Amino acid sequence: MTSRKKTENLSFEESMQELDSIVNQMEEGELSLEEALSRFERGVQLARHSQNKLKQAEQKVQILMGQDEQAPLADFDPANTQD
Repeated sequence: MTSRKKTENLSFEESMQELDSIVNQMEEGELSLEEALSRFERGVQLARHSQNKLKQAEQKVQILMGQDEQAPLADFDPANTQD
């Protein structure tokens, strides 16, 4: 595998591609326990990162489709979510 980028520096597509690769490696069942745990941990990080990217995109779409055509676009701040 090539050198890994920090999760926060990955695009949604890169994150999903790496997550798919990890799933395939784990499904093969040929990893040692330590390797499997390491890949699982990375997979969890990637899944969370991808979910945050989707939430950001959803917020932007909601702003764009909102009733207020003058509503400014703002960077998404996960700390401000109401979930």
